[in-house]
Amino acid sequence: MFGYGQDIGIDLGTASVLVYVKGKGIVLNEPSVVALDRTTNKVTKVGEEAQRMLGRTPGNIVAIRPLRDGVISDYEITEKMLKHFLKKVCGKRIFKPRVVVCVPSGVTEVEERAVIDAAEQAGASKAKLIEEPIAAAIGAGVDISKPYGTMIVDIGGGTTDVAVISLGGIVVSNSIKVAGDKFDEAIVRYVRKKHNIMIGERTAEILKTQIGCVYPRPEVLSMEIRGRSLLSGLPETVVITSTELMEALAETVRYIVEATHNVLERTPPELVGDISDRGIILTGGGSLIYGLDQLLSKELGINVRIADDPISCVAIGTGKALEHFDYMHDSIVRR
Repeated sequence: MFGYGQDIGIDLGTASVLVYVKGKGIVLNEPSVVALDRTTNKVTKVGEEAQRMLGRTPGNIVAIRPLRDGVISDYEITEKMLKHFLKKVCGKRIFKPRVVVCVPSGVTEVEERAVIDAAEQAGASKAKLIEEPIAAAIGAGVDISKPYGTMIVDIGGGTTDVAVISLGGIVVSNSIKVAGDKFDEAIVRYVRKKHNIMIGERTAEILKTQIGCVYPRPEVLSMEIRGRSLLSGLPETVVITSTELMEALAETVRYIVEATHNVLERTPPELVGDISDRGIILTGGGSLIYGLDQLLSKELGINVRIADDPISCVAIGTGKALEHFDYMHDSIVRR
């Protein structure tokens, strides 16, 4: 049973929410989607069930993603979503949990306050924030307290966070609103422009995960998809190749390369030496797109590797930070 002081870590992502319970590990991983009945203004489905409704809802039901670009775009719906997930994890307990929530490194004080308020209104007795690059580094197995530089590139659904970490804090960082969602949007635009076919976000995501790439594959892959023809208005089937997707994603991935380059330029020389020796670590679901590590390595001249279990890194790091809930340094957990 959950008693007083039970600690929960939440990776509140644009694409998905991961919940880490102290002593148990990751107990929940569901999409950040809420289905709302417009007539009653009541939440009907949350998470996995709501995601299946995206693009398929009747007039009175709307499927909403309450987080955009890594921050809360709909406070009330975010609060309801968090309440649902906390209830699912905790059940009917007497004591409210203490919660640590991840935020991008570039959030404003207003956005921070919104996350804390949403967590507390959803049922947390106390909420603190941890910056995503710090959590990602901890989750990737890096000892952030050591006096050497570690570079993390965390590519989520809404934001890409690039940070150099040393002695338990962020030395240099950059956060851009270009990540997995923008990859999907780029694919939708490309298919519409080149093939005159409109596809949905879910189809774009399937293309991205199955044959998408940002660096040439050893062999060209292809996939058959169905969409609505912009010329006839009728369903139409086309074959998309991995080479086409590389072309579609080229402009978007350039922003990530430039953001990483920008952070390296602003990093003190001693830490750049450390990064050159130790390499750059990629975390987040967006890092799994084929060839991103190879592209960054080629562009920056530094070895780049993808962390073990990159999707869970931030949630695991948040979970490990829970062990020091009361004593965590302010540069790691912000009040």
